[in-house]
Amino acid sequence: MHIGEHIKKLREEKGLLQKQVASTVGVHPSNYSKIEKGEREPSIEVLDKLAKLFGVSIDQIVHLDENTPKEVIIEDKTTTEQIKLIQQLDEDDKKAIFRIISTMVTKNKFKDFFQKNVAMM
Repeated sequence: MHIGEHIKKLREEKGLLQKQVASTVGVHPSNYSKIEKGEREPSIEVLDKLAKLFGVSIDQIVHLDENTPKEVIIEDKTTTEQIKLIQQLDEDDKKAIFRIISTMVTKNKFKDFFQKNVAMM
């Protein structure tokens, strides 16, 4: 099944006419018809508008019949794992990360120093 067939299926599920969808996404009805027939590929902009109209993601339009994950779970990595990942970066990226860390540590130390000294006044 090509993207156009996916789009047609989503449109029909919403009970919309081609001309309604074409008008909503800003495409001439004949061009929209060609998209559904697979004669023309939709632009990213049109895909984005279609996704919003149908209440799905662009990925779901492109891979309609496949099992697209609904939820992505990001697991926390241990500090050691994170450092190993940082070590894989090129030198400029490593320096940037270490500058950010250094700035945050300095800011935290200053905050602690300020709170201790202001509390004594």
